[in-house]
Amino acid sequence: MKLFAGLDVSSFDIKVCLLNGEGDKLRSFTVSNDLPGATLLRDSILECVEGQKVDILKIGLESTSVYSFHPSMFFHNDESLKALGTQVFVMNPKQIKNFKKSYSDMDKTDEIDAFVIADYLRFGRANMSVVKESQYIALQQLTRSRYQLVHQVTKEKQHFLQHLSYKCNTFQEEVDSSIFGNAMMELFFEKFSLEELSQMPLEDLAAFLQEKGKNRFSDAECVAKSIQKAVRSSYRLDKVLENSIDLILGTTIEVIRTLQKQVKEIDKAIKRIMAGLTETLETIPGIGPVFSAGIIAEIGQIERFDDETKIAKYAGLYWRKNQSGRFTADDTSLSRNGNQYLRYYLVEAANSVRRQVPEYQAYYAKKYKEVPKHQHKRALVLTARKLVRLVDALLRNHQVYTSKRSVNE
Repeated sequence: MKLFAGLDVSSFDIKVCLLNGEGDKLRSFTVSNDLPGATLLRDSILECVEGQKVDILKIGLESTSVYSFHPSMFFHNDESLKALGTQVFVMNPKQIKNFKKSYSDMDKTDEIDAFVIADYLRFGRANMSVVKESQYIALQQLTRSRYQLVHQVTKEKQHFLQHLSYKCNTFQEEVDSSIFGNAMMELFFEKFSLEELSQMPLEDLAAFLQEKGKNRFSDAECVAKSIQKAVRSSYRLDKVLENSIDLILGTTIEVIRTLQKQVKEIDKAIKRIMAGLTETLETIPGIGPVFSAGIIAEIGQIERFDDETKIAKYAGLYWRKNQSGRFTADDTSLSRNGNQYLRYYLVEAANSVRRQVPEYQAYYAKKYKEVPKHQHKRALVLTARKLVRLVDALLRNHQVYTSKRSVNE
């Protein structure tokens, strides 16, 4: 017997459609999206296959944020379903939406969507099950949270720089030092007025920078001179506006520091989980703990993928062909489907690897020269695509990186 269960999940219920191998609807019903509802659904599936030899039993549902997480893991971990060789798939809603277009004049209801999901499984479209091991799921939650926090830090820094231009419009041009270093952050956190900074004795300003910068300045006095030069050449604000800008700069500094502290705490948790996983990605020059954890968290167990081409497609690292008759377009767009987090970590990792590994540097340069536009973006994504082959080989074979292997990729 072949059984395909399509689940349309919402925050409060699950619409269910059960199809056999011929596409006949066996059952259609609704259960609550909670433990009792999932248990009832499990029992209904078991009733359908009772006394029969099960060849295929697939359960599919769309990825709907946290709503699909608990049902998918419940069915994955249920021992009675495991005994039947059940596979559970969490699918991209875009794939289901596109598949549904093949059904003409079909209404949009949750019950119909459950049928479409079941039929999508029946046609064999879904071929990759969800992550099973809990440590990968935990790692994924941490790395995705880190991703969001880092992007929030970037946004807050842009917000800070915008208001710094109000405070001292020539600061970024004149001062050759990290604005987001501890010394500069303390300088603005103290809310010195431009007049106070311009009249402060040079040795006092240099001493302040050296103390707050923990003696990391090679020439604190030179930096102090550049700050005072910027201060003296900048426009002046009236007191009311300057006070408002100082408040914004101060609160933004606190937000940035809080976010950075949270990132450090998450990094500690990521490090603890990574210590329990067998991986060799960090042996690749340019791939450190952040990139390694991000890639592994999204791939999960490598056995989910038949080969490296499936990983590349899962990450969205492919271009759609644009061909008609004898015409083939040279300029085609990168797919917008796929796992955005995996794509991000692979592309960022490729950018780092190509700076340290000669073979990847040469490959990037070759691809850069092949086209007249979008050179960097195209070359970098193709380098990331090349990196996928190396990542797959190392994870699948539990091998460490060697330069000889890189040549063969």
